[in-house]
Amino acid sequence: METYLNIALIIISALLIVSVIMQSKGAGLGGLTGADTGGVFTARRGVERTLFRLTILLSVVFFILVLVLVYLGR
Repeated sequence: METYLNIALIIISALLIVSVIMQSKGAGLGGLTGADTGGVFTARRGVERTLFRLTILLSVVFFILVLVLVYLGR
């Protein structure tokens, strides 16, 4: 069972990385390093909103998987 959880953790982490990179796609290269792009905050709509919610969901699943793996490792 621990092997399946490790595989799931790898898949979730790869998806999380992709979703974070896709969010900063429109911000230019400065957005990847955390630099200020000087933009105005706007409401998230459509695909951007879905990607934002997917990123939150993936991070919660990642955190839960890590906690389960740490608990099983005792």
